Amino acid sequence: MLTIEWMWALLFLPLPWLYRYILPVAKAPDESVLRVPFIEDFKQVTSGGLVIKKDRALFWLGLLAWACLVVAASRPQWVGDPIELPVSGRDIMLAVDLSGSMEMEDFVLGNTRRVDRLTATKAVAGEFIERRVGDRLGLILFGRRAYVQTPLTFDRETVKTLLYESAIGLAGKETAIGDAIGLAVKRFRDMPATHGEPQSAQSSKPILILLTDGANTAGEVEPVKAAEFAAQEGLKIYTIGIGADQLVVPSLFGARRINPSADLDEETLTAIADKTGGKYFRARDTKELEKIYQLLDELEPIARESKSFRPKTSLYYWPLSIGLLLALAILLLITVRR
Repeated sequence: MLTIEWMWALLFLPLPWLYRYILPVAKAPDESVLRVPFIEDFKQVTSGGLVIKKDRALFWLGLLAWACLVVAASRPQWVGDPIELPVSGRDIMLAVDLSGSMEMEDFVLGNTRRVDRLTATKAVAGEFIERRVGDRLGLILFGRRAYVQTPLTFDRETVKTLLYESAIGLAGKETAIGDAIGLAVKRFRDMPATHGEPQSAQSSKPILILLTDGANTAGEVEPVKAAEFAAQEGLKIYTIGIGADQLVVPSLFGARRINPSADLDEETLTAIADKTGGKYFRARDTKELEKIYQLLDELEPIARESKSFRPKTSLYYWPLSIGLLLALAILLLITVRR
């Protein structure tokens, strides 16, 4: 749809006629009405208040050039069809365990390749990050200590890249679950709203997705106490315990079955989720881990608002270019005839 932003500018269109009809009243009869260097190219006839040009080509070219310049000044625009804008209301922090037990190879990718727990987590969590279009995401890595690898940001590619670059033991071999929760609470509380961020994103409940394969063995804060503090601050925590229930390993006396997840503290992880209004999930293999992240998409969907915008394309340069070309043509005609 074609629109004019400055309609009032079109009031200047009849200015040449007004100039011609009004000024002769105050001027002497023999004074030229129009002060231009090429006035000799115009022949004035006063009968009926009309102006008859000796060269009608110059006359109409001049009027058309004036009209084009006025139209350009009115800022014509082409307004497109409405486009819906997805607006997310989610602030999500991922806390990933990098302790030594994450190197246990009890997960399978692609039905054939056996990988460690961290590699499987990267593959599944990376797809989850990719799907959270519009969300503000952050990444906490923890082992003996917890630290923020990526603050809350809309740049999903950076979060995913830094997750892929993480390594087992980078933060120590032990597991500080309580410190990871406490750090997430602090970051959510101290993080200022992004300039220009939608209001819904500022008012929604923040979310922490904590993934671990063990029990709290380090840190200064007890996990349950940290969860109580998180609940007071309005932080919802989803906990994920990963690791197979059994694994066949070779030994001197033949193959034997072990429980590689014997150290997983499911009771504490369940208590953390319950106290904050979240939920505890158990992932024994890659497929279960994928289902958990798909379920998280359903539990915490991207909140879309009924906002839209209509793209605008400025068109002023078309009449402006035509007007300037016409003015140049007038000057060339006058120069040639002289």
